[in-house]
Amino acid sequence: MAELSNIARPYARAVFELAKAGADYSVWSEQLDMLAAVAADPNVGDLFNNPRVSRRELALVFTDVCGDRLDENVKNLVRLLAQNRRLHALPAIAEQYEHLRAEAEQTVQAELESALPVSDTQQQRIVEALSQRMGRRVELTVKTNEELLGGAVVRAGDLVIDGSIRARLEKLATAISG
Repeated sequence: MAELSNIARPYARAVFELAKAGADYSVWSEQLDMLAAVAADPNVGDLFNNPRVSRRELALVFTDVCGDRLDENVKNLVRLLAQNRRLHALPAIAEQYEHLRAEAEQTVQAELESALPVSDTQQQRIVEALSQRMGRRVELTVKTNEELLGGAVVRAGDLVIDGSIRARLEKLATAISG
């Protein structure tokens, strides 16, 4: 949804600048993730368009759900977003903030999806190879997916390396039927 992305961009940039000034990227990440989860909840989503719920009440829902886990700057953001009827954009704001943070920290989030468990040594070798290829520090998340049959799939930013048996079988089936 391009419109939501456009709505989120200035807020994400402003939050990023606040985080940069305070050198607390991770604190903002945690709190934005929490707010994004609240905004994504279907019960809360119903409140966004409910004419009986005021902007102030909607902001209170967010701050009450999160409790004392939000600092004052984040509470101010919630109030501002509520006032401008932009709370629904919180997931997009959190996502764009994470992209800005990754750029600033020269990191990339990578996901390794494997048919079998991957040892720590293998994970470290993959991180090193990706870091060298991408010129960034790599933060690797590992998932096991038995549907791959064998091999692995690596996703890092725009890079996708599919070395799974399932992908190879699909290519073979396409070649045979074509």
